[in-house]
Amino acid sequence: MSAFRLNLRPLTLLAALAVIATAEVARADAALYRQVLDATTWVLSKNSEGTSSGTGVLVDAEKRLMITNAHVVGDSRSAVIFFRDLKDDKPIVEKKHYLDNVRKLGVRGRIVAIDRKRDLALVELEKLPEFAKALELAADSTGPGESIDSIGNPGASDALWVYTSGKVRSVYVKEFRTGAGEHEFRVVETQSPLNTGDSGGPIVSQDGKLVGVVQAISKKGSLISYGVDINEVKEFLASDWKPAPLPIADVLAKTELKAEKHESGHFTVKIATEKDGDQEVFVTKDTEYYGRTDVRKVWSLAASIESKELTEETMRKLLEQSARTKLGGWSVESDGQGKYLLIYVSKVDATATPDSLASILEYTGKITAAMKKELEPKKAAQEASDTLQDWLSE
Repeated sequence: MSAFRLNLRPLTLLAALAVIATAEVARADAALYRQVLDATTWVLSKNSEGTSSGTGVLVDAEKRLMITNAHVVGDSRSAVIFFRDLKDDKPIVEKKHYLDNVRKLGVRGRIVAIDRKRDLALVELEKLPEFAKALELAADSTGPGESIDSIGNPGASDALWVYTSGKVRSVYVKEFRTGAGEHEFRVVETQSPLNTGDSGGPIVSQDGKLVGVVQAISKKGSLISYGVDINEVKEFLASDWKPAPLPIADVLAKTELKAEKHESGHFTVKIATEKDGDQEVFVTKDTEYYGRTDVRKVWSLAASIESKELTEETMRKLLEQSARTKLGGWSVESDGQGKYLLIYVSKVDATATPDSLASILEYTGKITAAMKKELEPKKAAQEASDTLQDWLSE
């Protein structure tokens, strides 16, 4: 019996040490959570797709600057930001509490810059709660095997400020596409179980420094998540800030043009021309971008013709006018049913003022209406001949 006790004591000591170590790790995680919590926000913005929910992180308390993903704010120029509220020294995580107290707890945010290639957005906050503290930016990238933590607001959970831990798998430059567009930046690939709504939240090292911003989850593999590396974040903050695109519905509302939302989600306006009647012009609800240039497409249909009507003369007219016009050009596209669509396409800066957008719409409408009339001379002559014969036969 005594021998049994002698063998048991070392095991009991090891178990006790393991329990102590686990408790120490838990306390460290809890302390890190509280530190990062005071810099983490819930972000709500309204864009052309509706209301978007995500996460943000305070990076400069003096200038009241917060980072999130560009896809979180979309084409909105403003957002409502919430910092945590406490009860009995514990964070209140129910969403209803914040929505019911938006006047007290909500902070207005203005999107001052975006970088769609990196999927980053910079938000200037109207004010900060007294407790809010910006996270210190890490000096350099994290690396494989490093332990990281994050806080986010996943849509799959009913709670806000949800804690997640994980390990870094790799750090490398990645080119890929998401629903928000084409991206190319240095990613922090982790095996953290992140979800939609965590986007824009902080990824921190064990000393509480920001090493990345949550960006996306992989649909091709389990437990593969991506963040924007801290060096990309610092380069974005140090660069010339590019304004966020204006919401198209808001811009159109400030013009004198009457716009309607098409069933496709795009918008249409009727452009009146003195000689050629009204011409319908479309403008996209979404923006296209290359690097840090954001544009919106404006287009109008001149004709839908049979393939036999797409003559050399017609193509020459389109090419000549494309060479002469300053703001756009002609596109010939198949409708998949044996016909060709002759479309005039213009591109406009997505940050253009209402007056500038109205000018592009009018220009596109007039160019298209004039070409439509030019492409139908034979038809018009035939109609005139038929009318003459009808009159003569009466």
